[in-house]
Amino acid sequence: MEASTKSVAIFLIFLAVAVVEIQAATSTRPEHRTCTVKGRCFLKRITCPMECPNAKPSEPKAKGCFIDCNSPKCEAVCRNRKPNCNSPGAACFDPRFIGGDSIVFYFHGRKNEHFSLFSDQNLQLNARFIGLRPAGRSRDYTWIQALGIMFDSHTFTLEAKRAVKWDDKTDHLELFYDGEPLLLPESHLSEWSSPDRNLTVERTASKNSISVILAEVAEISINVVPITENDNRVHNYQIPLDDCFAHLEVQFRFSGLSPKVEGVLGRTYRPDFENPAKQGVAMPVVGGEDKYKTSTLTSSDCSSCIFSPAEAMTTERSTMTDSGTLDCTSRLGSGYGIVCRK
Repeated sequence: MEASTKSVAIFLIFLAVAVVEIQAATSTRPEHRTCTVKGRCFLKRITCPMECPNAKPSEPKAKGCFIDCNSPKCEAVCRNRKPNCNSPGAACFDPRFIGGDSIVFYFHGRKNEHFSLFSDQNLQLNARFIGLRPAGRSRDYTWIQALGIMFDSHTFTLEAKRAVKWDDKTDHLELFYDGEPLLLPESHLSEWSSPDRNLTVERTASKNSISVILAEVAEISINVVPITENDNRVHNYQIPLDDCFAHLEVQFRFSGLSPKVEGVLGRTYRPDFENPAKQGVAMPVVGGEDKYKTSTLTSSDCSSCIFSPAEAMTTERSTMTDSGTLDCTSRLGSGYGIVCRK
């Protein structure tokens, strides 16, 4: 009887282990995703790697599966879902940009003014700069506090709320769609989509981190962060005691931009652009304040802006790559920071 009881116990243990293994295998089964962006990978079904089997992992710090529908290999890659400030398309710090040509440059703008980061026929993306100018300085210290996106006949804006003291447990984001407040539940992976499904906003953490997706146009990763005491000390910003200067860290990725794209960052995606940033210096600064200044966060009235949604709808947008090949005669891919090297 005792031997029989032990046999049953051993069987139940093996059964429990098998169930756990099956559940683990099921939960990590790689997703299959399909490219919906027209190009060489259009409608191709791609399997996510085992290292990042899910596009939207339940763990906020885990890497997600991303498919690059413009890559020569039509493959999925593992990538952090939050901004990478050291990769192409980044706009972080005070503000440091990394262009589509992978070149680092600084654009300071002016505090409390707006500048066009991207201006294309179907997309206008502006930034509001905040900042301060301590006594004795010749320019403002500036940071990106808000983004304004114009597409079709719609607008979407997001802002970092002013805070005296930073609190990680408080959400410092404010969102607006067509001028109306957009309330996004404070939980990881909570999501909102516009009625036409062309815009999706998703939290990549329960607070202060979101992803904004414009269908077949752009993906934007955003964090809200403060100026820390260490930042203030190292850079001598002289931040006042009543404002931690909450601002945005941003990274942009595009499904396609026209060869005529403009903007502080947009121009670096043009195949004929020669970046004026001086290489080998600690802070390569570029100008353009007068060319890219807009009157508001959601206007396209800068002297170099080309936003024209009506024209974009009636003409086929020219892209930097054709539908079948990656053009290495130009320096850029379709907005993903691909650089062809000799």
